[in-house]
Amino acid sequence: MVTNSYLYQSYTEAKSVPAKIVTLTSDFGLQDVYVAEVKAVILSVCPEAIITDVTHEVEKFNLRMGAFMLASVVPYFPKGTVHVAVVDPGVGAGRRAILIQTRQGFFVGPDNGLLILAALKQTILAVHELTNPKLMRSPVSNTFHGRDVFAPAAAHLANGIQPSDFGQEINDVVKPAFAKVAVGKGMVVAEVLHVDSFGNVITNVSKQGLTHLNAYEWVTVELPKSKLKMRFAKTYAETQPDEALALIGSHGYVELAVNQGNAAETFHTRAGDKIKLTFSS
Repeated sequence: MVTNSYLYQSYTEAKSVPAKIVTLTSDFGLQDVYVAEVKAVILSVCPEAIITDVTHEVEKFNLRMGAFMLASVVPYFPKGTVHVAVVDPGVGAGRRAILIQTRQGFFVGPDNGLLILAALKQTILAVHELTNPKLMRSPVSNTFHGRDVFAPAAAHLANGIQPSDFGQEINDVVKPAFAKVAVGKGMVVAEVLHVDSFGNVITNVSKQGLTHLNAYEWVTVELPKSKLKMRFAKTYAETQPDEALALIGSHGYVELAVNQGNAAETFHTRAGDKIKLTFSS
């Protein structure tokens, strides 16, 4: 349990930047007015907020995709940034609304696994359930917590409200399957986290998750419809065109690729597939 005094000290350190930055990640799309409503609430509570859109084109209800995009972008924001993420198929059905405080900033959204990949990258200090009605819009819609719960929470954080004022501290947040990796001797059992527009197959195995392994040059990849051995490279240029390879991608995860080709099509792979990686020198 983290003491209130330490929470306040950590919060003060996190708020040491002058800019009040709030980021937004959602599956709302841009055709409707949902994004504008969320921004309007934030600015009504914190007129000085600098609002940055990460993306609103997460595939509808796709928690895995939203979690990946959020985790990919947060390392590049200044300390003290408040990140709001809303991909929320369980809205109004009893899932909790939460605030995660990390060493770098804050995450606000549903307790459905959407925030956890990004928050774990920054070391979690505390998690609070959002239950204080004074820090929400009134009335709260049963179907739009992004506007009525998460947006005001983010704005109040930007204004300097302490995390403990939002609700009680909890320690049992949802950690979905796509955030879990099983590690064995020289091998990792994981999951495909995302397939990007180049067809690169991005796994949930982080660079940090490989630190226990010895030096390696090759990896045997087992997917639902294929098994093959490929070079574990540092760049695409280490392989020939159309040659398969694995590498640590720009977002810090192990990726499978085909040099100047489409790995997802070649391996008949999609997000959510189980994957086993066995490394060798």
